[in-house]
Amino acid sequence: MPADTVFDKETLFGELSIENWIMPAVYAGHFSHVVWFHPTWAQQIREGKHHFLVGKDTSTTTIRVTSTDHYFLSDGLYVPEDQLENQKPLQLDVIMVKPYKLCNNQEENDAVSSAKKPKLALEDSENTASTNCDSSSEGLEKDAATQRMKNPFKEMFTQEEYKILQELYKFKKPGTNLTEEDLVDIVDTRIHQLEDLEATFADLCDGDDEETVQRWASNPGMESLVPLVQSLKKRMEVPDYEMVHQAGLTCDYSELPHHISTEQEIEYLIQSVHYLLKNLPNPTLVTIARSSLDDYCPSDQVDTIQEKVLNMLRALYGNLDLQVHAGRVFSILKQTKH
Repeated sequence: MPADTVFDKETLFGELSIENWIMPAVYAGHFSHVVWFHPTWAQQIREGKHHFLVGKDTSTTTIRVTSTDHYFLSDGLYVPEDQLENQKPLQLDVIMVKPYKLCNNQEENDAVSSAKKPKLALEDSENTASTNCDSSSEGLEKDAATQRMKNPFKEMFTQEEYKILQELYKFKKPGTNLTEEDLVDIVDTRIHQLEDLEATFADLCDGDDEETVQRWASNPGMESLVPLVQSLKKRMEVPDYEMVHQAGLTCDYSELPHHISTEQEIEYLIQSVHYLLKNLPNPTLVTIARSSLDDYCPSDQVDTIQEKVLNMLRALYGNLDLQVHAGRVFSILKQTKH
């Protein structure tokens, strides 16, 4: 998206969706500090405080960043600072929230002590979220690699097909102590890889005959395209190659988080969020995305989770001015100003 699109509201709304609106909002000057409280099974961005710039790339005129985190490198978004115009600073804090259950009078005691603090210290928030009461979370904190948020693409494709996508779209994590030139080369290589894959599946949308498949498969690293297409055509009359490409884009240095929470775990996580919000200033606006139509949130759990979250917000903030949009997104405003 051209960076200047952020100043054209109608065009902007047509370009954005739920997964890509934050960096444009930073570039437009709306935010300078973002905090991601994430669960144990979502490990896309490394823990800690990230300080970097968001700006307009002078060569492509699109929005780019100076962060060297794998999350941004794998998307081909890194550029050196001197290549950015209209730079906006961003602090991104990444903090893990663990599920926990409050014990007896633990909430009351903690609430009293925390009330004396003007705000929750970010570096202490993980300890706050996981609190004491270790026995209550027994069996909940598993190794992230063995846990099963939900990756809908795993249900669309067979294990072998998904494995091939992981090979085709793989982004090898770079080493440490890299120079600026090294980083630029890594990003250039990644961009060319993604552009070739996009062109491949766009071409297959127009026709997936054997000659076309073999032609693309002859490119370095594309050999597994043949068994992938063969498998897809066995299962589907007309494979959706655009969806195949979208699935592949999630297979870079790690796959999408895939985790289906138990009822108990959901309850504990909501209690963790309750305690976090209790230690933060009252919000002006809360938005909730259900993310169920695209299967990221299991359809048989989404209504229950939604109601529990709304009840938690009511307990914190009292009556809510609740607005429902397209049956999916909820905007919650308080009646009083803060």
